[in-house]
Amino acid sequence: MRIFFQRASGYRAVGLCCLVFCAAQALAQTSPHPTSVTTGVFPDSTNTASVATTAKTVPTRLDGGNSTVRLGAGDLVEVSVYDVPEMDTKTRVSNNGDIYLPLVDYVHVDGLTVDEAESVIEKRLEKGDYVRNPHVQLFVQEYASEGANVMGEVNKPGIYPVLGEQTLLTVISAAGGFTDRAGTSVFITHRDQPGTPITVPISLNPQEHPDSNVPVYSGDTIVVRRADIIYVVGEVGHPSGLVMGDGGRMSVLQAIALSGGTTSNARLGGARIIRKGPTGLTELPVPLKNLLRAKATDIPLEANDILFVPSGRNLGHTAESALQMATSASLLMVRP
Repeated sequence: MRIFFQRASGYRAVGLCCLVFCAAQALAQTSPHPTSVTTGVFPDSTNTASVATTAKTVPTRLDGGNSTVRLGAGDLVEVSVYDVPEMDTKTRVSNNGDIYLPLVDYVHVDGLTVDEAESVIEKRLEKGDYVRNPHVQLFVQEYASEGANVMGEVNKPGIYPVLGEQTLLTVISAAGGFTDRAGTSVFITHRDQPGTPITVPISLNPQEHPDSNVPVYSGDTIVVRRADIIYVVGEVGHPSGLVMGDGGRMSVLQAIALSGGTTSNARLGGARIIRKGPTGLTELPVPLKNLLRAKATDIPLEANDILFVPSGRNLGHTAESALQMATSASLLMVRP
């Protein structure tokens, strides 16, 4: 009886051990195996077995810039390699389209997108056995090549970056907006069509021309046209520069009315138009007294004309003095 009990106890112990072993095997098979990435900094290509390997998690690639914009000469870029701080570099793309990186030497990136440039650098690092399984991030701090040249009647003319999808009004806003002498049209010349500028009508109120907010691309040249201005100076209520819309029309009587009429000191018989032509300044007499009495036909004015009403007290006014008055005259916007 004692022998039977000892044998039964032994069988129970063996069964319990088997149960524990099977449970451990099942747990090992169902548990996920961690994925490890082996990285080596500057490994020796002749003895790769001596390079220490470490399990690391590869970082998620960050957006190093707009993927549709291509790099070009003058762009300021930052290049970093994951887990290799020695490779961190800030440099500009040379005129030849190259950037210099430690160990890798010069890499040609002109015309490449950010993603393409990262891939090229990674291949160079891996091919030279400098970094195992490299992960490169390129960030563009300053785009010098992908911009639009904004000229004319804007407050801050210059080259402004065109990143992603940009429109005319956003680029002009970056240039400080329109000046008070801006006209109502803009000329846009695309880089791939240098001889065919397009004319876009604009307005201070975007709702008047909603279709004018056209797309703008890198390499475009934008010229904001100067508005037609007619100056009325001398003996008038409000000497002004009347800023006209492009192609606007104005007559002598309209200009006098918008300038507050003539003063009591005005010498109506001496009024004249000062017009600049190819041969210089010319003076055209204006029968203002008869015009005000509706005894003469109104006279149309042209852009940049100066309508000068002299004083009866000072007979020495000349075209040069009228030009000086026009320079200091305040501007008044007139809608056609």
